[in-house]
Amino acid sequence: MPEAAIETPPTQLYLIRHGQAIVNVEPIIGGMKGDRGLTSLGIEQATLLRDRLMDSGEVRPDVLIVSTLPRARHTAEVLAPAFPGVPVEFDDEVQELRSGEAGDGLTIDEYKRRFGWVPFDEEPLRPVDPAGESWASFILRIATALARITRVHAGKTIVVVCHGGVIDASFLYFFGMNGLAFPPAGFATQNTSLTHWEYLHNQGKLRWRLVSYNDATHLKPLGRPRAIEGIDYAETIRKRDLDPSLKPLESVLPAEQDSTGAV
Repeated sequence: MPEAAIETPPTQLYLIRHGQAIVNVEPIIGGMKGDRGLTSLGIEQATLLRDRLMDSGEVRPDVLIVSTLPRARHTAEVLAPAFPGVPVEFDDEVQELRSGEAGDGLTIDEYKRRFGWVPFDEEPLRPVDPAGESWASFILRIATALARITRVHAGKTIVVVCHGGVIDASFLYFFGMNGLAFPPAGFATQNTSLTHWEYLHNQGKLRWRLVSYNDATHLKPLGRPRAIEGIDYAETIRKRDLDPSLKPLESVLPAEQDSTGAV
């Protein structure tokens, strides 16, 4: 008799968008230089998600992967108690679409005056500025990162704390859509929402399946999504730094690693 086929364990991939960030509200170009972490509302959003995950136990990751941008790291800092003992990997390749260094930290208006604004639907191959990414190169970077992450951690439950653009790009990658064309319809991914992909046997083939998108039920106590106008950012950061319940990221997560796992 032929041997029974060995089924590959399903891979569970949870993509979590960071909480509301200071760069989202100002708004400014938020690379490594311009990103100053979460607003007080962003911390509240992440705290609600942390409490939900601790109470429900619905997500039990084998690995936590975190974008190296401060708003994602700050979100992971708040979420960390929900994932005790889970190994952490910091990954540059799941950052949001990148501007060049000259544009990082500029207000949106300043950036437009200096570099213009690329219409991705018309010019998907044009970089946002001389040292920045194009839409197409961003999609390729994210597709490559997702392929690597899900290959290295195949059969595991993976949580990635990342960005709205990364979640958008996951649809193009997993559904095999044209990454060179900017899609005519977009997404409205809420801060700290969960998007769940699953890779499993379906009709005799291994296929990716979307289980849920934009799951933000933990935000119901906040009412409708809201922005903060006229926020005192210095006061927000001061309160955050004085909060005794919030430990520095390095004290609750392992030392930062590169993509090879070396410290």
